[in-house]
Amino acid sequence: MKIAKSVARLSFFLFLVGAALGLSAWRAQAWWSFASSPVASQSNSEQGKRVLIQIPQGTSAQQIGQELEASGLIRSARAWDVWARWMMWQKPDGGFQAGNYELSTGDSLQAIAEKIWNGEVAQRSFTIPEGWSLKQMANYFEKQGFFKAQDFLNAASQIPNAEFPWLPPNLPFLEGFLYPDTYQIEAGSAITPQQVVRQMLNRFEQVALPIYNQNRGKTNLSLLQWVTLASIVEKEAVIPDERNRISGVFHNRLKKNMTLGSDPTVEYALGVQQTPENPLTYAQVATPSPYNTYVTPGLPPTPIAAPGIASLKATLEPEQTDYLYFVARYDGSHVFSRTLAEHEAAQGKIRDRIDNQAQKEQPAKTR
Repeated sequence: MKIAKSVARLSFFLFLVGAALGLSAWRAQAWWSFASSPVASQSNSEQGKRVLIQIPQGTSAQQIGQELEASGLIRSARAWDVWARWMMWQKPDGGFQAGNYELSTGDSLQAIAEKIWNGEVAQRSFTIPEGWSLKQMANYFEKQGFFKAQDFLNAASQIPNAEFPWLPPNLPFLEGFLYPDTYQIEAGSAITPQQVVRQMLNRFEQVALPIYNQNRGKTNLSLLQWVTLASIVEKEAVIPDERNRISGVFHNRLKKNMTLGSDPTVEYALGVQQTPENPLTYAQVATPSPYNTYVTPGLPPTPIAAPGIASLKATLEPEQTDYLYFVARYDGSHVFSRTLAEHEAAQGKIRDRIDNQAQKEQPAKTR
């Protein structure tokens, strides 16, 4: 009888222990589920709220958790410590990385930890189109809130020959050598004009310079002449199929010691932009300037814009043609001519068409 009672008591004790352990496990699981869940799950109004947070170099995992909790990105710094220790045990060769992070209240603690562990810093981009000048770039950066336009122009006038010894000597500024492309930069960090200039020069070195070096024995153009001519091709060519032909016309004119007669060089020299309704005037075309290729033979002293890869290649691969002239139709295409008479006739036809179109679009006069 006593033995039966003892067994019953032991069973009851084991039941209580099991129940206590089960309750503790349930509570632990419930706590973890809550503590690691996205903060925004409690409030639809905060769903997906993004917060930019900076993690300085040398910040401990515990400090990161405290900062995340204070910023409202995680529910519990204690839960962060638990998960951080687990990650360090699982991945002893890794660690949380410093940087600027754009994190969301809609992400779980584990997702936020993965981003910081992998160094997925917030990125901001800027895009420089092909054919832009330094002034256009400067205005763009100022409008985007990066820095003042003049600060960029000042930085583009500092020639870093020591860092980029391939740059032509005696450059007054970096027109043409800041490669047009889309760039990524870390968000939240201080961005300087010097950093942007260095990034764009690096891209030119990686993308454009190898093309010139591979063709150095096939061209008489120096690096500066190559980029300068390519910048004119870039400004003149709209339709890709015409790019090499336009290059061929300019090569032909250079061989015959003819002036290039390129409108974009006049626009660059005078800081103007013509339209079909307001083309360059004879006075503007006759204005003396080293950049005016109607009055000054040869190439301008520097590029007039940032050429893209297609124009850079076309300048090294001109179409073999006997064309010496071309005129824009103002629809992106051009009429190419072999003689001055053909060229002037084409100009007249295009001018007449534009004038007739303008007259048709004018409102009827009231009587």
